Amino acid sequence: MSGSITVGMSGVQSVQFTGGEVGVMCLMVWIGLGLWVLVGSLGLAGTEYVEMSAVMAKYNPFAEKAGMVKVVMQEPPKEALKVLQVLEKLGFNRELLGSSRHVAETLEGLSQSQVAELKSTFARSRHTRFSKSFSYHLPYGTVEMYRRQIQEASLEKLAVLIKICGFLLQSKVYLFWDGKGFTG
Repeated sequence: MSGSITVGMSGVQSVQFTGGEVGVMCLMVWIGLGLWVLVGSLGLAGTEYVEMSAVMAKYNPFAEKAGMVKVVMQEPPKEALKVLQVLEKLGFNRELLGSSRHVAETLEGLSQSQVAELKSTFARSRHTRFSKSFSYHLPYGTVEMYRRQIQEASLEKLAVLIKICGFLLQSKVYLFWDGKGFTG
């Protein structure tokens, strides 16, 4: 199989494959395609070093095969894990926390006391990403402002916080590439 990649200022613009057997195992295609795109892009980055954070790198070694070095795997923060315990108790599915529909439907089915419990959990589990969703003019806001805004939060605002929590629950792998001596 042969192919070509067109890379522009906004990243990969097109990928074309010609000839060869198309019935290749999906995982091999994605590892190969990811590897191909990354190797082709690293040399074009225009910098001596490249760092990358990727959830997918936990399951797929394409970045390491492209010459990047795994530096650390970041586990979910304790604040997000505390919120997750309450979310699961209230009927939320961890895998669907990024789904607007699932989050909205589950929130609408909660009683007032359950919503109060959820707000209380968010108030006790302050994380900078949660705080940032309330403070647009300050980098992270204040603890008092955060707690007050949590108590006043609508279901729509709670849905935003739940989606942020879902993002925080993803384990991320940090990778590094040193371009010195790279010949492309």
